[in-house]
Amino acid sequence: MGMGIDGMVSGLDTTSIINALIAAEARPQTLMKNAVTTDSALLTAMQGLNTKFAALATQAGAIAKTGGLDMYQASSSSSAITVSASSAARTTSLDLTVDRLATAHAVVSAPLTASPGTTMTFVRPDGTNTQVTAASTSLDDMAYAINHSAAGISAVKVAAGQDGTGATVYRLQLTASDTGAAHQFTAVFGSKAEYDAGTAPTLLGAAGAATLRTGQDAQVTLWAGTPAATSITSAGNTFTAIAPGLDITVNQVTTDPATVTVARDSAKVTATAKDLTSSINIILGSIFTQSTVATSGSGAGATVTGGLFTGDSTTTTAKNALFNAVTAPINGNSPASIGINSTKNGDFSFDADAFAAAYAKDPATVQQTLQTIADRVSAAATSVSDPTDGTLSQRIKGQQAVIDDLNGQILNWDDRLAARRSSLQAVYTNLEVQLSKMQSQQSWLTAQINSFSSSGSSSK
Repeated sequence: MGMGIDGMVSGLDTTSIINALIAAEARPQTLMKNAVTTDSALLTAMQGLNTKFAALATQAGAIAKTGGLDMYQASSSSSAITVSASSAARTTSLDLTVDRLATAHAVVSAPLTASPGTTMTFVRPDGTNTQVTAASTSLDDMAYAINHSAAGISAVKVAAGQDGTGATVYRLQLTASDTGAAHQFTAVFGSKAEYDAGTAPTLLGAAGAATLRTGQDAQVTLWAGTPAATSITSAGNTFTAIAPGLDITVNQVTTDPATVTVARDSAKVTATAKDLTSSINIILGSIFTQSTVATSGSGAGATVTGGLFTGDSTTTTAKNALFNAVTAPINGNSPASIGINSTKNGDFSFDADAFAAAYAKDPATVQQTLQTIADRVSAAATSVSDPTDGTLSQRIKGQQAVIDDLNGQILNWDDRLAARRSSLQAVYTNLEVQLSKMQSQQSWLTAQINSFSSSGSSSK
């Protein structure tokens, strides 16, 4: 803004006059700014609604797909066996006994004051071997080297009293990092070549050394006591996919058979139907709330204010499509048959007890009904929210284009108003200059007239 010129000659409040004129000329820009504010609020609301529709499309699509409601729960009749079921599980019942648990191979050396050498070799049952070299014959160095090698063995030095000379002795305990027979090992003091030649002393060859545990696989027997008895082993205590989608973990040997059961998880299916209904209601409620017309005041002074979505055909069409996707009959049956009921508010209530009762009576029909509804809901939500072709997505793009255009015009008006302000300031500045000149001329003329008057009076 230019420097103020208020009252230099004329005494006018020039700044206020110019501001008033600019404000009058800026009326179109003000209207555009107000439109941007209103349109931006609508855009934000539409973007939020579109996000909800997209999430609903994904949620409903997951239910509608093949196997989308294949939900099962697994149980065991014995605390010795824990079970878990995935979506790949199917209804089944298995009898089994736990014959043995998986253990990690473990050995302990004879009492030692130091390692017989700086090298140890560990040989697995399949012939694979790992050679470990320590920095010295110190048992601490040997344990460190083993623990930081690829042998897959944990080593620890354990105090074991004193020998006959009074020297402190220790034992070296070695434990396989993994359970199972494949992780058994033979430990020798020496290289692999010395082991092959039979010249390397074995750790267990010394008096006082011992095998603490022999590494073994866990084993269970299916249908024990019948001609179909089948034994299955696992390197660990978890048996993965012992049946499709069923994992079991054993923690205790049993003598009597335990029963592992996989059954349909009706509670989870009911919760899925409830969650879908809730997601639909969130969208319907959001559209309803933002389409409500509010009245404030009374009588002649009453004002009516519409919501952001009031009169918006895109959101109205989207709401109707979603509502119809739920309420349309399925094979002549109403969604109410599985506990999904429309309400007077234009949304839905979910009767969990009615759904569970229907599911217990005929799970296949209820599952088909729910998946049909979910498929229609997914299609309706996708037609609204698809980034390319969705009706609401297209509406959002159009709304954004309008806002961008208005913002561009507002910027142009800034330049236009700045130029107009400069022009007005120049006009009023020139006015003050001209008035100043006229005032100077008036002062000169007044002085001249006064001098003539003074001369005339002196001649008399």
